[in-house]
Amino acid sequence: MAVSNKVSPLAPKAGFPDLPPVAGVRLATAAAGVKYRGRDDVLLAELAEGSAIAGVFTRSSTRSAAVLDCQKKVGQPAIGKAAILVNSGNANAFTGKRGDETVERLTSSLARILEIPTQRVFTASTGVIGEPLAHERIVGKLADLVQGLSAGGFEPAARAIMTTDTFPKGACRQIELSGKTVTIAGIAKGSGMIAPNMATMLCYIFTDARIAQPVLQEMVERAAASSFNCITVDSDTSTSDTLVVGATGMADNAEIVDGTSEPGRLFQQALEETMLDLAHQVVRDGEGATKFIEVRVTGATSDSDAKLVAMSVANSPLVKTAMAGEDPNWGRIVMAVGKSGAKADRDRLAIWFGDIPVAANGWVSPDYSEDAGARYMKNQELVIAVDLGLGQSSARVWTCDLTHGYIEINADYRS
Repeated sequence: MAVSNKVSPLAPKAGFPDLPPVAGVRLATAAAGVKYRGRDDVLLAELAEGSAIAGVFTRSSTRSAAVLDCQKKVGQPAIGKAAILVNSGNANAFTGKRGDETVERLTSSLARILEIPTQRVFTASTGVIGEPLAHERIVGKLADLVQGLSAGGFEPAARAIMTTDTFPKGACRQIELSGKTVTIAGIAKGSGMIAPNMATMLCYIFTDARIAQPVLQEMVERAAASSFNCITVDSDTSTSDTLVVGATGMADNAEIVDGTSEPGRLFQQALEETMLDLAHQVVRDGEGATKFIEVRVTGATSDSDAKLVAMSVANSPLVKTAMAGEDPNWGRIVMAVGKSGAKADRDRLAIWFGDIPVAANGWVSPDYSEDAGARYMKNQELVIAVDLGLGQSSARVWTCDLTHGYIEINADYRS
């Protein structure tokens, strides 16, 4: 199945951002013909010697061989350069021992060419589950990829890892740390099978900051919790979710060894902004999506309950199809709150569509107008707000509507 030529109506109007090169990072892409024809489908990223690598991954019980391999390698000593090798079109997941052998062949072959330890090679695969990956096609392109490495090139890199995505996704932030300009630039792919649990589908973020690996790992986990773990397209968690952050240290700032220090807090904020930007783009490219929806929950007795309610609303097929049909069916939101498993009181519940009060004290608001609700639903960007009236905890998550386009894409995915 080819990548769709019809760009999501929710895609950023300015297109792919102009991401600056990150010192110590070189990129290359190639067409290995894993599944697609006439497009690049493999990405290689090379990171400078001593780069710190952090990552978070899917908690799926059926996670792929590449994910398992990366999980073992994150946090190991930063000896020599590091490399990231990604292919699209085949997930190399649920492929048994053959999948493990494929990862070993890819990592050892690239390590040999780059003259680096295999524990510094991180791979990822995305696409169809349950089909053996023709790794020899990728191995045959490794020399060309290494030869083609150059600074910049984030847009081709983002396109090479796309599957059902309709647009490449990139984001960047630049900050000053100890008198040095530090760059954080990243790319992501994702459109369907989106309900991350620890990470997103595939996301690679590069920075030239000097930062200790344990501190970077903590920051990545914290940032993922408030970004990628707060989005959903279809409630399905991938076998291949991978988020890797590489820090080359080439900005020559004073090394960040404490995440609570002022430089640590500045970097954390910039990292979170970059990751949230990418996470929102994944939702905006949700398969068949026509609405970008933010769900806000307040008044919960705990943060976990607030998140339960928010995700229950965001994942409800009935809520999502109502949004697609521009139907202000707020009864479906009441349903989603009630089924969430979180503590709730029917008679304290309040609901808004944007700034429009819909329900209050467990009943339709006297100020609510069905016409106003219907007009609001015509917007491309919607906010559903729920107050449980029980406590001080809150949560925000992001989702999209569920249209017939989602069915068309996924009914034909393997054909």
